[in-house]
Amino acid sequence: MNFQHTEDRRMLADSLNRFVAERYDFKTREAGFSADMWRRFAELGVIGALFDEADGGFGGDGFDIAVVFESLGRGLVVEPFLGALVVGHALTHAGNDAQKALVACLIDGRSVAAIAHEECDLHYELTNVSTRAVRSSNGWVLTGAKAVVQQGEHADFFLVSARTSGAHDAEDGISLFIVARDAAGVDVRGYPKIDGGRAAELRLNEVRVDDHALVGERDAGFATLERAIGAGVLALCAEALGAMDVAKEHTLEYLRTRKQFGVAIGTFQALQHRMADMLLEIEQARSAVINAAALLGAERIERERALSAAKYSIGRIGALVAEESIQMHGGIGMTWELPLAHYAKRLVMVDHQLGDEDHHLQRYIALTRSQRHE
Repeated sequence: MNFQHTEDRRMLADSLNRFVAERYDFKTREAGFSADMWRRFAELGVIGALFDEADGGFGGDGFDIAVVFESLGRGLVVEPFLGALVVGHALTHAGNDAQKALVACLIDGRSVAAIAHEECDLHYELTNVSTRAVRSSNGWVLTGAKAVVQQGEHADFFLVSARTSGAHDAEDGISLFIVARDAAGVDVRGYPKIDGGRAAELRLNEVRVDDHALVGERDAGFATLERAIGAGVLALCAEALGAMDVAKEHTLEYLRTRKQFGVAIGTFQALQHRMADMLLEIEQARSAVINAAALLGAERIERERALSAAKYSIGRIGALVAEESIQMHGGIGMTWELPLAHYAKRLVMVDHQLGDEDHHLQRYIALTRSQRHE
């Protein structure tokens, strides 16, 4: 299999890396979100690369997603790309014509979307949904709370998972709804995240939506949710890979220039061994991301196994790269002014988005057993 990127993908990566390096500094990042910057990314075609031509984009393949998010990870970009990807893929997979039209608003930067699925007692399980949606005379009434909604306070609309039947942890009985930010009963409380960007707590207090808000079929939202979240898992893995590369580059430069006893510390054999081990681990992470990107369009179990394998690898290796990079920098590695500290925090926190390494290891094992019994 040829893992070389196409010319179009290389051009996209070059343009995005150059734009981020020249226009996206830490002052911009600290704002948490910029509507102007979001539109500028859209003008570059970055959001459109996340969707295929049938949905108004010009990419949509696993490798397109990986290329975009790897570049975003290199610049620690905090704009709501993950929400656009996950919500957009859910709408293109199961939405009606009006809902699919919302994807065009995401692609051109006119709208911001957020996935509202996580709950306080979710424990990363996609089936564990306590928010309720009850049938009314002319639609649905949603009641519940969602936690850690990425860029939730800036979203124009949410994709909300709610239980319409069944037990709280059953696959059957989950439905997906489009909920406008300004709908009556929607309460959003935003807060800054420790690794940059912002998130929000979302409360739904008897929020009324009409039948057109239902995405796909009633009680059958799990498959759509799993597929869309899977694209998000790949995106996070690629983002972390980009951040690892930058942490590696900064550490190598430090080892070449920092001197002790009149020589660069990079000549010390102990540090050379640690750096070599870290480089090998990063390449292992890269292989896992490539495998996940290649199988994003595969059958469910094969796809989900590759995604969980990548997320497990990224969680383990990301923490290792963060720790080793800081330790090899010495005390300066902990300072807020050094970009490395921000990369280290982001690498650690990526592990806790959409399932940590323990969750995905257990999931990989369960999926493997399921595949063997087929």
